[in-house]
Amino acid sequence: MEIIEHNRKIPRMRTVKEAAQEIKQLDTHTAMTEWRIRELALSGVLPRVQAGKKLLINLDTLFEYLENPTAEKFQPKPDDTAAVRGIRKIM
Repeated sequence: MEIIEHNRKIPRMRTVKEAAQEIKQLDTHTAMTEWRIRELALSGVLPRVQAGKKLLINLDTLFEYLENPTAEKFQPKPDDTAAVRGIRKIM
């Protein structure tokens, strides 16, 4: 039996709530909230993955954003911001 080793770094994907909790654990006096993380994802500033009704955020990318929010990669694209606002059906 052959063992194959992968040297891949697995992304640390978290829900918005989990990401906020991780930041809170590292800095109990943080001003970063779930609401702000969600807005960053919905505005296109942070990349996200939609998993059903949940948004998944790469925790390392979020930390990178917090270290340098003005970096080119974190500037919203003009067509990404159009999807931020709106009315959604309540189930």
